[in-house]
Amino acid sequence: MNVFGTPLRVMDHGEGAHIWDVDGNEYLDFLAGIAVNALGYAHPKWVKAVSEQAAKAAHVSNYFATEPQIKLAAKLVKLAGAPEGSRVYFGNSGAEGNEAALKLAKLYGRTLPGASPEIGGKPARIISMTHGFHGRTMGALSATWKPAIREKFEPLVPNIEFVEAGNVEALHDAFAETGQGKYGKGPVAAVIMELIQGEAGVMPLGADYVKAARKLCDEHKALLIIDEVQTGIGRTGAWFAFQREDLSGGVTPDIVTFAKGVGGGFPMGGMISFGAELSALFTPGSHGSTFAGNPLGASAALATLGVIEEDSLVDNAEERGKQLRDGIASCGNPLFVSVRGRGLLDAIELAHPCSHAAMNWALEHGLIVNAVAPNALRLAPPLVITAQDVDQAVSILAKIPSDLPND
Repeated sequence: MNVFGTPLRVMDHGEGAHIWDVDGNEYLDFLAGIAVNALGYAHPKWVKAVSEQAAKAAHVSNYFATEPQIKLAAKLVKLAGAPEGSRVYFGNSGAEGNEAALKLAKLYGRTLPGASPEIGGKPARIISMTHGFHGRTMGALSATWKPAIREKFEPLVPNIEFVEAGNVEALHDAFAETGQGKYGKGPVAAVIMELIQGEAGVMPLGADYVKAARKLCDEHKALLIIDEVQTGIGRTGAWFAFQREDLSGGVTPDIVTFAKGVGGGFPMGGMISFGAELSALFTPGSHGSTFAGNPLGASAALATLGVIEEDSLVDNAEERGKQLRDGIASCGNPLFVSVRGRGLLDAIELAHPCSHAAMNWALEHGLIVNAVAPNALRLAPPLVITAQDVDQAVSILAKIPSDLPND
């Protein structure tokens, strides 16, 4: 199906932060499979873990548990700093993690006063952000802003509304639009947000806004869902972005979703629910997935998290990210207006909308980056990236012509 457009290259194999196409051309990968390949390509510990588990059992059904699955759930709860009684739901992608979060929020919403249609109440609402991206499956798409990918599939899941990202007054007004009257709306069950809006061009929401959202959620007994699909697993210089004071203001979420980097290239995603009371809302049969949490994926994830810990790759993300941003800011390319981001999730703002031309020029010169917006290039290299790799990438970026045509 032609849903991805014409492939830019046919890739063959990789090692570390480098990948080769079928014609033998080598590339320095500063996209990492869109923030997925946390350990780069063919990391020996990842390969060993996956190979050994594949020789034992790749999959059992969800009628059974396996040791890797149990260990991984416990590990994620610990890394997130979630309280006792917290639980993990495993899926196969970020979209599935967000689907689970939205379904849990709907169950929670039914417990709020005035939210039960059966007694004449109005269904609880879920608030999402303009420019937010949470996935392309029908539920996750309903909370995704981009009209070009959303509107053609409408009508979508009802009672999901958008407020202007970063606008505290707009969020306050959305909470205030409740009541039992003819024109009133139901209570707010949850707010879902990315702390850095990746698909919007790596745009942080701002710590003050996140703190205000947390306060409103507390006052109205709503859940705060933080989508860490792209920002989690060490990507932003912390295990999860909400653990960075400069991104969240120190708030604690009620639900965190994750994916991308957790499996080191193996498809995996999921959701962490904070606390026993919220976690108990999912009961047998209320949600599920055939492949989710299988031992092969769990072993891949355990190996990925293990290497990140052992090799201090969270610290490396912070250090190499600063090196990357400083290098870009001082490289002297007039095409570059600014650079933003945290850790190894960054974007270059361009002087005019030529991001695809810039991406293609970089690719021709051996560097993989991403045209995430018309005037922005996204950089999300593997967490194993070295100082030498960063210097090489900056040297290529510095040479991108400033007179490229608009896309």
